[in-house]
Amino acid sequence: MESASDAELVAMVLDGQTGRYEVLVRRYQETMYRHALGMVGDSDTAADLVQDSLVKAYSRLGTCDPDRFAAWLFRILRNRCKDWLKSRRRRDVSLTDQDVPASPAQDPLRELESGEAGRIILDALSQLPEGQREAFLMKHVEGRSYEEMAEMLGAGVSALKMRVMRARETLQALLGDRV
Repeated sequence: MESASDAELVAMVLDGQTGRYEVLVRRYQETMYRHALGMVGDSDTAADLVQDSLVKAYSRLGTCDPDRFAAWLFRILRNRCKDWLKSRRRRDVSLTDQDVPASPAQDPLRELESGEAGRIILDALSQLPEGQREAFLMKHVEGRSYEEMAEMLGAGVSALKMRVMRARETLQALLGDRV
């Protein structure tokens, strides 16, 4: 089932084979986590937002265009992150001193968190406007093409290139010689 397309898996889930949703979760969970972590800056919150997004996607799967599942799922996560960022009154407290990785694979943002330079960079990222931070992370952390980003964000390629360029310029100004 790992080789089945998203559209095929969505059709199977909607046909009553609900266990097939697990394949979609495994396919997108790590990427979603990295994006959420970059947007909200907290691993516990990022994990919660991903979980919440996956549950919402499952409950509304019938409204999805199966050929555009990945973009649809990403928009759900993106909206969840935006909602969380708007309500900064929330104060989530981690129950452990050490974060548990979402997966054993290398995670560039988690590696950044571990060192002094990483903390400085994450602080600078958090100072970027939301749109610039999101575009920068998608391009340089997730390695997405501008065309993929345009589909997921509903923005033009040239606008996204400008956001990424401005994010780079702002980060260079914020970081200077600190890293």
